[in-house]
Amino acid sequence: RVSQQALSFCIMADHCCYIIYSESIDSFYIGETEDFNLRLYQHNSGTFNKAFTKRANDWKLFHIITCDSRSQARKIEKHIKKMKSIKYLLNLKKHPEISLRLKAKYQ
Repeated sequence: RVSQQALSFCIMADHCCYIIYSESIDSFYIGETEDFNLRLYQHNSGTFNKAFTKRANDWKLFHIITCDSRSQARKIEKHIKKMKSIKYLLNLKKHPEISLRLKAKYQ
């Protein structure tokens, strides 16, 4: 679980890369935003008509990485998507040092 403190920090941070999970379709989605709470609401309410996330309305935060800029968030998002691995997503959550290394790599 992600702490409320981490969520609050993301709201105050410039941008964040996030991973959300839907139990109903057993699927993950990776994205970036400057306002995570708004973006999660948009995913769950079907705001994005042609988006992958429209398939479900039970998206929950799985993992979040606060970033220093939109550029950094987009690079981390792209990196995670390129991995195409659920095991990698699980390891991101299990081992916080991976997120720290990504932030350092994409400074």
